[in-house]
Amino acid sequence: MATETHGEAEAAAGMPQLDFATWPNQIFWLLVTLVVIYLVLSRIALPRIGAVLADRKSTITNDLAAAEELKQKAVTAEKAYQDALANARTEAAKIVAQAKTAIQKDLDVAIAKADVEISAKAAESEKTIAAIRDGAAAAVSEVARDVAAELVAVLGGGADATAVKAAVTARLKG
Repeated sequence: MATETHGEAEAAAGMPQLDFATWPNQIFWLLVTLVVIYLVLSRIALPRIGAVLADRKSTITNDLAAAEELKQKAVTAEKAYQDALANARTEAAKIVAQAKTAIQKDLDVAIAKADVEISAKAAESEKTIAAIRDGAAAAVSEVARDVAAELVAVLGGGADATAVKAAVTARLKG
């Protein structure tokens, strides 16, 4: 029963945290705990957190500075690229103009040579045509004389070759 009275006394007292008799002891340990937490935080945790934050801040600052530097280099490189591209386009235009001039000169030479060859062939062709025309005219004259002599002979007349030739020549001239 002695144990029962002790358990009943504890039960009657209620929660120990609310017992005013233990409050000074609880307040002492609360203050000790808070001081220990303060010391641990101020001496160990907060300096480490501060160092990490300072580290992050310096890393971010360095990264931003490096990014700005790289941006400036990119702008410079882009400008150099644009300048090189413009120079290349100018050079390409010059080369194209020179090539066109050279091709035009070669073309003019080839056209002049072709014109000379065409003129020579045309003159030769005209000579050949003139020779064929003269040969055809002579052949027509000869055929006309032969036909006229035969017609005269068939019709019963007697014509000499000189008279037939004179009559055919007069008729062919007009």
